[in-house]
Amino acid sequence: MDVPGILHADLDAFYAAVAVLENPSLVGKAVAVGSGVVLSCTYEAREFGVRGGMRVVDARARCPHLILVEGVFGSYTEYSRTVFDIFESYTPFVEPLSIDEAFLDVTGSVHLFGSPADIARRIRRDVRKQTGLAVSVGVTGRKFLSKIASQVAKPDGMIVVQPGQELEFLHPLQVSHLWGVGPVTERKLGELGLETIGDIATTPIDALIAMLGSAAAHHLHALANNHDPRPVERTRRARSVGAQSALRPERRTMEDLLPILQRLTDRVASRLRAKGRSARTVTVRVRFGDLSSVTRSATVRSPTASTAALMAIERRLLQKVLDRYPKHEITLLGVSTSGLGFDEPIQLAFDVDDDALGGGTPHEIGSRALDESVDEVRRRFGRDILAHGSDLLSERTDFSDGLAEVMIKDD
Repeated sequence: MDVPGILHADLDAFYAAVAVLENPSLVGKAVAVGSGVVLSCTYEAREFGVRGGMRVVDARARCPHLILVEGVFGSYTEYSRTVFDIFESYTPFVEPLSIDEAFLDVTGSVHLFGSPADIARRIRRDVRKQTGLAVSVGVTGRKFLSKIASQVAKPDGMIVVQPGQELEFLHPLQVSHLWGVGPVTERKLGELGLETIGDIATTPIDALIAMLGSAAAHHLHALANNHDPRPVERTRRARSVGAQSALRPERRTMEDLLPILQRLTDRVASRLRAKGRSARTVTVRVRFGDLSSVTRSATVRSPTASTAALMAIERRLLQKVLDRYPKHEITLLGVSTSGLGFDEPIQLAFDVDDDALGGGTPHEIGSRALDESVDEVRRRFGRDILAHGSDLLSERTDFSDGLAEVMIKDD
């Protein structure tokens, strides 16, 4: 394309940055947001090797003076709304990736606001002025390349890659910058002598297929050669809705986890209903103290958005995990729904895949009338006006709203 008009804007250390904004005494200090696991940390903490996803005990070992704070989800959403309002003041083509990052196509806005680089500077200025947050921006002609550029630009920077300079920018970078390259793939590629993106780009596709399999090989080879025709999508159909909560590391029973599971399920189910959607697949994810994790999923024959129905499935999935790993410390509990459909009937009764759940099917669980009544009361009087009885038990748990965010994702 003639003008590199795709931006990727990513707020720097978002959760930690918000914590510092709301408590100025933390400015310049090593700060982490989280409970049992680090959700986000300041760059002062990163200098000591602290990273998101790390156990707090390990983070403190690397950074003894680390200040740990709890997050407040309401604050995050307010800051996020302000930032996305700024994005949309420059272009209607905004594709959110998460609460703190998005793609923007500004090719149609240049006659109003100047070049894409000028627009990126304006956005960075406006975000800083209106929120106090720093946002790093990549400006290129491809989505994946703009995302890589914004990561290279961090913290608080901007990189513009002009047409014709894409491969010059891309090829010297480490393979870990490519989407789809995690620690395992990076290690495998390194063992084969492929350390840079340029190494992948110049490796024959047949050789990559032998190393990685057909799908991964074609995906990485295309990106390494700057092939990414995807447009910025103004609206997208969410593929999953989920929620999760980080926890202090300790062994937990079903009784300990039920109040947390109920609140997570309630959030997900109410969000599904608010969007007129229902789900066929339900997944429970548990992360342990050694940072390993396990997921269990079940697919139902008819879609549902019933809180009680989802809870019944998730409880059985969670029990399978607890039975298999009874002695592991648990640091995160998450639930998600996928296989979403629009305007599908929300079933009052359905069958669950016996193979997925180990036999048995719940019948007549959930009540659409009850769910809709609860939703209406909450819309009129606020979410906290009604709670499930098990939620009251959560006062004796370390469940934190700040670490239990509802997410709509496309992966």
